[in-house]
Amino acid sequence: MGTLVTLSLPPDSPVADLPWVITVGALDDDDWEPVVCGPYERRHALALAQAVVADEELMAVVEPLLPLVDAEAIREEIETARAAAAGDAPGTADDGDDEDDDGDDDWAGERVEPGPAPTAREVRAGFARLAARLTAG
Repeated sequence: MGTLVTLSLPPDSPVADLPWVITVGALDDDDWEPVVCGPYERRHALALAQAVVADEELMAVVEPLLPLVDAEAIREEIETARAAAAGDAPGTADDGDDEDDDGDDDWAGERVEPGPAPTAREVRAGFARLAARLTAG
């Protein structure tokens, strides 16, 4: 059985509406490059990742993509990440213990039983919904 890692989000988080990607890699020292797939809606990304790692020694990381539309927006996001890494943002300093300074763990560690993977038709419908959101004014 493999491992699935993702952000634990509150039910009303706007991050859930972003496109999500799956990065799948080896749990051991296999010498192959991880595979990155997506974008997907979050629920499809989670279900696909669960289906892939259910019976294999793989790690899947499911994370949001930031659909930033220009270089300035990317620079701003980089500065936000740098500030968080420097400990300027509360509870975000990287002290190497894999937990935020406030004691909350952002990564979901609970065991989740794999549900049915979405069909290709469902994923394509998700792509259309994502594309509509990304291209809307």
